[in-house]
Amino acid sequence: MTALARQLARLIQTKPVTDADLEAAALLTLDAVANAVAGVNSDAGRKLLAAQDAGAPFGRAFLIGALTHIHETDDLHRASVVHPGCVVVPAAWALAERRGVSGRDALKAIIWGFEATCRVGASVGPAHYKIWHNTATCGPFGGAGAGAALLGLDETQFAWALGNAGTQASGLWEFMASSAMSKHLHAGRAAEAGQLAAELAAQGFTGPETILEGSKGFYAGLCRDPRPEAVTADPEGAWAVHETSIKPWPCCRHTHPAIDAALELAGKITGRGIEGVRVETYQAALDVCDRPQPQTEYQAKFSLQHCVAAALSEGRVDFASFDEAARARQANLAPMVRLNVVEPYASAYPVHWGSAVEVSLRDGTRFKASRTDAKGDPEAPLTRGDMIAKAQMLMRLGGLADPHVLIEAILAMPQADAPLPSLMLGRVR
Repeated sequence: MTALARQLARLIQTKPVTDADLEAAALLTLDAVANAVAGVNSDAGRKLLAAQDAGAPFGRAFLIGALTHIHETDDLHRASVVHPGCVVVPAAWALAERRGVSGRDALKAIIWGFEATCRVGASVGPAHYKIWHNTATCGPFGGAGAGAALLGLDETQFAWALGNAGTQASGLWEFMASSAMSKHLHAGRAAEAGQLAAELAAQGFTGPETILEGSKGFYAGLCRDPRPEAVTADPEGAWAVHETSIKPWPCCRHTHPAIDAALELAGKITGRGIEGVRVETYQAALDVCDRPQPQTEYQAKFSLQHCVAAALSEGRVDFASFDEAARARQANLAPMVRLNVVEPYASAYPVHWGSAVEVSLRDGTRFKASRTDAKGDPEAPLTRGDMIAKAQMLMRLGGLADPHVLIEAILAMPQADAPLPSLMLGRVR
């Protein structure tokens, strides 16, 4: 039987790319680049740049990838639970810069990369996500997919690249216990590993084609309940770039359905005493975001209780919603938020990430709002204008005073012979 890596390579290489696909990829590229620019203006970002200045041995793909994943505002593909933009766009961008290819060719590579990482991510099974960070473990396949397009790899070389991407897979959730910065390392290393795997394959450096399903492969080592059939499922369906969600709020995507519902209720309960709050959601949301009393800004971004409390009491969730002062403001309400795994959200996950929020007031009144999907999902997408406004905000946060030039250049990438825009990631003073 043909190895899964070769089947995946063949599926991607024979799938047509349309102008609409390129336009979708350009918007996702804009989101990723804007996140990378914003990442410069952060504690972790400044440490990354300082390490680079000190001669740390990492390359362009690593730096862009790590910066992109810092502010928790980068994209998310639900079925795979992967943030594809922070691994695929950096790998494609770094290689495209070096080779001097057009923006259009870079977008095709990004489409291939999204497809590879999301298909592998959809196959790892829910148990994998309890210990392993899917973006880190499945991300190298995306970097390899992008590299395969830019380097013109044939089917065999593409399969080798996927094999060597998979053998570099790593990235554990343990960083959450202490709010360590490892999550950013995950994105950077995944992007760099995928790029390296593709460049080695171009030189004839072989990789195991059975990296996924082999007796000592990815599934055997990292996945208790894999779904290998997901790697090649629905080959005629839409590219993954059309199924990727964009974050409107700077926190874990698992909090977003509940934030969306809570914001609907905020205006109805202003000035009225809250007796209790019930959140209905799916198990993975509790696994990652059950923190009634977050102690750090990063933990607050991964706290359903804090995020729902902020949305209900302040009617907004933004970059100012997670610092020490914000946590103090929600210290009484957040512990009142009770989390429950409830249908239909439990079984709909991961295809749909939904939630409901019910608020009980002291006068006996109850209000409830529900979301099958969250704002920013393909079923409730941000508009093009929303995407541009988000990119402007992020780029200004990163110190880019006039972001429209870079934004317009990225949005022009689908045009024939459009150049790859210049991306400078300097230090914010």
